[in-house]
Parts: sequence; C-alpha cells; structure tokens
Amino acid sequence: MKRIATALMVCVTSSPVLADPVADFYRGKSITMLVASGVGGGYDTYARVFARFAIKHIPGNPNIIAKNMPAAGGLAAASALYNNADRDGLSIGAFANVSTLDPLFGNPGARYDSRKFGWIGSIGKLQNVCATWHTSPVKTIDDAKKREVIVAGAGASSNTAVVPRIVNELLGTRFKIVSGYDPAGGLTMAVESGEAEGICGLSWSTMKASRPDWISGKKLNVIVQMSMERLPELPDVPSVLDLITDPERKRVLELILIRQETGRPFASAPDTPKERLAALRTAFDQTMKDTEFLAEAERNQMEIEPLTGTQIEDFLTKAYASAPEVIAKAAALVEPTGAKTR
Repeated sequence: MKRIATALMVCVTSSPVLADPVADFYRGKSITMLVASGVGGGYDTYARVFARFAIKHIPGNPNIIAKNMPAAGGLAAASALYNNADRDGLSIGAFANVSTLDPLFGNPGARYDSRKFGWIGSIGKLQNVCATWHTSPVKTIDDAKKREVIVAGAGASSNTAVVPRIVNELLGTRFKIVSGYDPAGGLTMAVESGEAEGICGLSWSTMKASRPDWISGKKLNVIVQMSMERLPELPDVPSVLDLITDPERKRVLELILIRQETGRPFASAPDTPKERLAALRTAFDQTMKDTEFLAEAERNQMEIEPLTGTQIEDFLTKAYASAPEVIAKAAALVEPTGAKTR
C-alpha cells in the first residue's frame, strides 16, 4: 500500500497538467518594451505605468524594460518590432496610434503590416485637440480661419503635423506647422516660451498627464476636438465631425479617426507563440482592472478606456475593407508633406 501511495504521489506531482510552460518561459526573464515616444511624453507615461503593474499579471512575473524609440513619429518602434525583434514573446511595443493605419496609407516609414502584429490591447482612445495658448487672440475655430496660427509639430508623420493639415484642408483653417520639436517636452515648451501659438493634434489625455497645470490653470483655448465622440470634459468644444456636412469627406475623416480609436496600443512581434500572446492579452486585461494600477493612473491623470487585442483587430479589419477611393483620399490628407521644419 505504501508503494502504491508513493507512486500515486509521484504521478500527481509530475503531472504535466500542473506545469505552466508560459510561466516557466517568462520566469527570470525580461521583456523589452519599445516605446514610440521620448522619455516623459504622454505615451511614455502610459507605457511605464502600465509596465509597472502588468508584470505581476504575466505568468512567471518577468521584468519589463522600456526602450524609447521616438524616431519617425513613433513608426520606428513598430518597424523595429516587426523586422528586428525575436518572435518569442519577449519583445513588445507601446505604439503611437498612427502605427495601426500608416501602412494602409502608404507611409514609407511604416515598414510592416499592422495586421500581423500580436495585438495585446490599448489603454485608451487618443482624442486629439487643437488648442492655442491662453494669451492668443485665437479663441475659436472660426478665429483660426481668419488669421495664420503657428503650431508646434514633432515629426512630419506625427499627429501634431498631420492633424493641422487635415483641419486646414477640411475646415479652411490657417494653421502653419513648424515641425521638428521633441515629441516629449519640446512641443509644450515651444508653446510656453511663445515660439508657437498652440498645438493641433496633441491628445487631451497627454496634456492632462504631462502638463496638468495647463488644465487646472486654464492656460489653453481648446478650439476643436478630433474625435468620434465629444469628450465629456469639453462639451462646448465642437468636434470636427460636427463641422463637416459632405458625406464623402466624413467617411474619409472617419477612416483617419480609426487611428485615434486604437489609442495607445500594445503589441507583440508577429508570430509570437499563441499561448504566450494569450497570456499577455490576459495580463493586459487584468491590469486594466487592477485597483492599484487604476489608482496610479488617476494620480497621473491618465484616461483609461481600454480596448482588447481582438477589438483592435476588428478596427483594422474594418479600415482595410474601406473603399479604395476613401483610402486614397485619407492617405492624401495624412501624407507627411507641406510642413516647415525648424
């Protein structure tokens, strides 16, 4: 009987059912997270806060080491993850929202197929606004149609360069883009110093996270929001969709705005083993409900409106199914041309 009991214990303790190959793989290792922005920017803040709490939800509790890659408006990080990273689940990206659709729009800096990433999830939507400094005489979108407004931009393919071009084309505003500013602190410093009169294409959540005093001190004139739905905090600021009546132009803009709906997405390299991608997705979903993470997000004035990896895939499917003429017109609007460089 003793021999039988011992044999049973050996069978139970050595059973493969109790083994967790995902935890075994990640235990004692580090995940490299490529962050598509400079240190201290909105994307960086979101990515690092997420990483700090996600590690306890990933089986094996690996470390996450952030590596900032702000080049090419954030597209360098996506290209590096797609082309250079090992496909074993130890490399992920915290991307700029433009990363999801710029390959569809033909941006030469997007050297990847966004449909092939292992999408993990997105922390929140990216609802961009156009705003001027409180001392500016431009207080409304109509004011921006009457006089030239110098706005600070990062790279030519960044939101802060693309969005003002779109608004100029669709609404007849006169934003003059001066690009080349550091996407972390350079954009906001340009406004504070008076080098630029405003920013068009920086997300509201980024402003709140990186420059909370701008909001509390009412230092901005927010004149239009680039979003599918109006922000509850800005009920009196018009959405660009509200100001466009032409159906075809509206379809083009809605395609462009899908990039913002995907917000602050995280992805693993293509061909990441399915069980590891599933574990990363589960860890992401659990982090979004983690009370300690949510408390830290509130302290950093982060907007948490998560999407699952599957929801991001659905957005991409919808976007890539758009009519060719709609894609062509959207691409023409976001093509990185026409901006003056510092």
